[in-house]
Amino acid sequence: MSETLEQRAAAAPDGSDPVRTATVGAPAETSPDGPDAHVDEAPVPARRPNPFRGALDGVGAVVVPWARVAWTAAQPVLAVVSGLGWVVLAIGVIATVAGFILGWAELVFLGFVPLAALLASVAYLFGRSTFRISIHLNPSRVTVGERAIGQVLIANPGNRATTPTRLEVPVGYGLAEFAIPAIPKDGEHEELFAVPTNRRAVIPAGPALSVRGDQLGLLRREVRWTEPVELFVHPETTRLHPTAAGLIRDLEGLVTKTITNNDISFHALRGYVAGDDRRYIHWKSSAKTGQLMVRQFEETRRSQLTMVMTTDSRYYAEDEDEFELAVSLTASIATQVILDQVPISVVTDRLALRTHTVTSFLDDSCRLQLAEGTFDTPRTFARETTKRLPAPSVVIIVAGSRLEAQEYRGIQRLFGPDVNVFGIRVERGARASIKDVAGMNVMTVGALSDLAKVMSRAL
Repeated sequence: MSETLEQRAAAAPDGSDPVRTATVGAPAETSPDGPDAHVDEAPVPARRPNPFRGALDGVGAVVVPWARVAWTAAQPVLAVVSGLGWVVLAIGVIATVAGFILGWAELVFLGFVPLAALLASVAYLFGRSTFRISIHLNPSRVTVGERAIGQVLIANPGNRATTPTRLEVPVGYGLAEFAIPAIPKDGEHEELFAVPTNRRAVIPAGPALSVRGDQLGLLRREVRWTEPVELFVHPETTRLHPTAAGLIRDLEGLVTKTITNNDISFHALRGYVAGDDRRYIHWKSSAKTGQLMVRQFEETRRSQLTMVMTTDSRYYAEDEDEFELAVSLTASIATQVILDQVPISVVTDRLALRTHTVTSFLDDSCRLQLAEGTFDTPRTFARETTKRLPAPSVVIIVAGSRLEAQEYRGIQRLFGPDVNVFGIRVERGARASIKDVAGMNVMTVGALSDLAKVMSRAL
């Protein structure tokens, strides 16, 4: 016998439902019959707390921090197991468990063998060495093809002789391994290694690692003794004539077509206007014409070369030799300009090279690599990389054989009419030539030896 909602509403003298609950802050609902009509709501039962979830949260709050501490402590121990060691351990465990389950004594024995080998390897990890190791590269900077020798000097500053050990020195993508004999107290041992320099690169040598482990390579403990040192393999360059870059016209700077009232290069005379500097009044002409005449000048600017070299792989042939030739051409021009003490800026898609000294520039050129579509167009690349540079008087664009002629023209339009813009199109093995592209000289260079001849003709 359940009473209806209407009977319960009528039983309440004030018309309120004793079962209904109000929500604080919630807007009141009205029925279609008017604001005084009541909207009946079914009671919402309260959720009972889940005891299992609370217990699980409590266990997690205790276990997780301890698990992190245990994992951090176990990492150095697990790090000594090599990849082969993990494979051997897995084979041993699987074979042993399967042998016991299936009742195969042979399989159990087969599982015990790798486990025993892994356990015996632990003995090779014990021992401590007190070395003082240094790595030296002589020289630390070479040109492509020159010989570079590395030296590893191992000293024993301890109070007793060291045990024989194995030393590893990563050199570029290779690895130099040395068997270090026992070194007496205060003794030294020297090892030499050759560094390949057939390609332009920055080759790291090091760090020097002493290695302890078994002969099978199951366990391996490394101790790092040095930091890496770098060998800079500079690109091959060719010497240009001191004025081959065509930048220094005279000691007064480069004359432009912009007319100014205060400079060095005289242009013409004009009538005096109130506010003109009286120092530039030409008195002889003023006496002849009967009115004041002042001098006008052509604006002179300081020589400033900007080299824009794209490293986008889309504009070079598939082989890397064309890109290496482009780097050598850029390095040859920039090196000569720096030696001439002419301000220069060299930018690529991802790197602005240092140009305050020849050495710093060549070091940065060793880091140039082909990129994958950093900018949508060559014009965008040139605009974004040069917008914060000093205003140039000469711009040289260096690109591969796949950059179209109109792209050179698009870059030229970024600069004013007073800026001389030249293009260098790199195509390995091509005949040296100069092509006029809408008034802009684009030089095709197929070998490094052609650069001086082509530039003397174009500039």
